[in-house]
Amino acid sequence: MVDFLLERTVPLPLDEAWRRLTEWPRHSDVAPLTRVFVVTPPPTHEGTIVVARTGLGPLAFDDRMEVTVWQPPVDDGPGRCRLVKQGRIMTGWAEIEVHPGPGGRSRVIWREELGVRPLPSLFDPLVGSASRAMYGRAVNALLRKP
Repeated sequence: MVDFLLERTVPLPLDEAWRRLTEWPRHSDVAPLTRVFVVTPPPTHEGTIVVARTGLGPLAFDDRMEVTVWQPPVDDGPGRCRLVKQGRIMTGWAEIEVHPGPGGRSRVIWREELGVRPLPSLFDPLVGSASRAMYGRAVNALLRKP
């Protein structure tokens, strides 16, 4: 299991940073070989199921996640979302927070605890560095793209 933290300060209002990070199908546009879809009816709420299918053909796997905390930002208050991974391969959780930042900007915090079931802990350093890089690029792209 690896833990990592990503922090960004972006020139976006809170509600826009939140929208860009939590419109789940948008993640398909920034994650290679991954399609993200929502299984439950909208809008997102506690209990929403999000599935990220990664891979090609028979080599694909589903990363099934349940939203267990859903607190969108209200007025100038922070927002927080927690997804718990329920897949056969990917385990752990992800937490997304948006906070007011300086000068009308938003501060984004993405925390993740990630496990890959078939891999022993010997591979944790590799999984950690690859995940930080991959998720970092995805978060940057999501926040850049309207």
